[in-house]
Amino acid sequence: MRERIDIIGVPMDLGAGRRGVDMGPSAVRIAGLTEQIRELGPRVRDLGDVEVPIPEILETGESKARYLSEISTVCADVYARVSRSLAESCMPIVIGGDHSLAVGSVAGTSAAARAAGVPLGLIWVDAHADMNSPETSPSGNVHGMPLAACLGKGPSELVEIGGAEPSVAPERTVLLGVRNLDEVEKQVVRDSGVHVFTMLEIDQRGLYEVVKEALELASADGAWLHLSFDLDSMDPQVAPGVGTPVQGGLSYREAHLVMETMSESEALRTVDLVEVNPVLDAANATAKLATELALSAVGKRIL
Repeated sequence: MRERIDIIGVPMDLGAGRRGVDMGPSAVRIAGLTEQIRELGPRVRDLGDVEVPIPEILETGESKARYLSEISTVCADVYARVSRSLAESCMPIVIGGDHSLAVGSVAGTSAAARAAGVPLGLIWVDAHADMNSPETSPSGNVHGMPLAACLGKGPSELVEIGGAEPSVAPERTVLLGVRNLDEVEKQVVRDSGVHVFTMLEIDQRGLYEVVKEALELASADGAWLHLSFDLDSMDPQVAPGVGTPVQGGLSYREAHLVMETMSESEALRTVDLVEVNPVLDAANATAKLATELALSAVGKRIL
């Protein structure tokens, strides 16, 4: 059981193609995140929300990377908060908000790992690879680019957050649960050097074996672990309130298996829970699910 937890909200939908994920942190708080973690025993601090401008008052900027300047500013704030939380021996749980926020949270964990003299490993659970660049993105939505930025590829405004690049090495990076990639992005992923476990491989091998291997790859040599979990990795039947739903995702129990297995690893330091979209949700079900997954990540067990 983790002893000290920090909650950091990032109410941002600047990187997304559909509005609504800016309300994700509020929805997860309404679902009782802080209170339920506290009932398990850890000390919990809710550090509030990172300040994020709303799109209505902004110019979109470069069409191939919409709102890039504002997103990089937000990510720099996330970076500072996450690195400070880890320096104070807390586990940050970053709730969003679109997945572009992970550029900042991964950079923050990376900085804290460097200060501790250890490498960083990253497990990215997502229906999508998020490895586009402004040159390859068909939409210009930055939430399709954050993993590339974490790996040192893409706009300097994102890649250089935290002052060191890349935030994580490809050989310590795992993509888990992908099932919907752009055609050009497929080749980018193949060439990247990251470890990829598609939904097909999960079906063939079984999720537990895949997750155990993912953990071994990401946390080798005493590395710290950052888990970035996009709720669209789950099947829309159980997680309807996400920005980019894709059929054929993780089931309710499979998602908990991921979290419960990750939480058993002493390497786990930071968790992102992103892309909760209350506008598309049903009775706050996806936010409640995100809360339940956070509880599993910090150590809640069936027995």
